[in-house]
Amino acid sequence: MLSKKISQKSQKTDNLPHNESIQTQFTMNTQAHLPLVLASSSHYRRQLFRKLQLEFESAAPNIDESPKQGETAEALVTRLAQEKALALSPRHPQQLIIGSDQVAVIGEQILTKPGDIHTATQQLQLSSGSTVTFLTGLCLHNSKTGQTQTSCERFAVKFLALSHEQIENYLLKEEPYDCAGSFKSEGLGVSLFESMHGDDPNTLIGLPLIALCRMLRNEGVDPLK
Repeated sequence: MLSKKISQKSQKTDNLPHNESIQTQFTMNTQAHLPLVLASSSHYRRQLFRKLQLEFESAAPNIDESPKQGETAEALVTRLAQEKALALSPRHPQQLIIGSDQVAVIGEQILTKPGDIHTATQQLQLSSGSTVTFLTGLCLHNSKTGQTQTSCERFAVKFLALSHEQIENYLLKEEPYDCAGSFKSEGLGVSLFESMHGDDPNTLIGLPLIALCRMLRNEGVDPLK
């Protein structure tokens, strides 16, 4: 969509070590299919994926997320989502691996995870009164057959005209420094918005579940069965 050099994403305090995975089990869906792996250490994405009530594990892909020269935001998130999924393939040779990556775009500028209150303040000041588009890359890779599905999902948010006091109070209350765009839409961050526009609000948090369900059904996995 838009091209711009992207700053390195900040490290999250809850990142998993390279060889550590989290197992999440449900008893409500017992259909036979290849095991599911979420290529992410993000607790936000794990929480979203649990909505589907499918058994899965998660593992950190540990890839280089630096952008390529001249790479657009859409190309970046799609590539990184695929690279995250493929990075786990050697360790998970007969599984369905899900990768996802997200950036926010305002005008010609790309917003990633702020990492600190100073950068978060700058991002929200830039977003104030403007429309921010979130691009989320999604990949489902079948490490048994080699089949790979990818997409880039969009979701737009119109921000209120925010005062410095509102921005400061919000950041002190919610500390969204590990979130692209410097807010948590599932929490107090929704109070920053005038309106939201998109097909799937889960996209805004970082994992487009509607698109993911479509990909899973292509692989014979239906959360409703």
